Amino acid sequence: MNAPTDNLTAALAACRIELPDEQVSQVRRYCELLWEWNAKLNLTRHTDYEKFVSRDVVDSRAFAEHLGPDEKILDVGTGGGVPGVLLAIFRPDLRVWLSESVGKKARVVAEIVGRLGLDVPVIEGRAEDLLGPALFNTLVVRAVAPLAKLLRWFRPHWDGLDRLLVLKGPAWVKERGEARHLGLLGDLALRKLMSYPIPGTGAESVLLQICPKDRLQDDKTCPLTPLR
Repeated sequence: MNAPTDNLTAALAACRIELPDEQVSQVRRYCELLWEWNAKLNLTRHTDYEKFVSRDVVDSRAFAEHLGPDEKILDVGTGGGVPGVLLAIFRPDLRVWLSESVGKKARVVAEIVGRLGLDVPVIEGRAEDLLGPALFNTLVVRAVAPLAKLLRWFRPHWDGLDRLLVLKGPAWVKERGEARHLGLLGDLALRKLMSYPIPGTGAESVLLQICPKDRLQDDKTCPLTPLR
């Protein structure tokens, strides 16, 4: 299947996103590879530049704005590589790992990453099985599971990460309420970092930060552990 012929530059301009020429070329090549594989394996529903930019690029940029220099990042359930591949393109200072429990998807994304020339390891397995003491600063999570399930998965592993950054849609308030009802937020601080419109809907995307309350600093930020 041929990649759509609409214009990436125009799609970026429509969302008021400016990128260096080299990054635009990398994003275009990523789309070509992703859509080529999508004909064989369901990796994404965003198969034209307008949808890809307005959803995947915009979401990845939201994560990128809230990541510090040289952070170690694990993309949980990367699927076709969003947001992890785009974070590696937009923020080459970051050290990015991708995790994917579906073997076929993990192997395809590893091939895509290799063809893009990115130094981004792809690990086949569940993110919670990869965590050890002081291994990652931030886990980025997009379209993976409800908050309650995420908090259950990572509850035993807070010694292996500093914080979760979770992107959610309009159901996030209900999910937060369910997590509180189940006692999963008692010792955790959940903070809304930003929100922005979801194109074509009347709803918003929301970026949440979650970390243990006892780690919060006086300004309510979550300090990041210096990692080798």
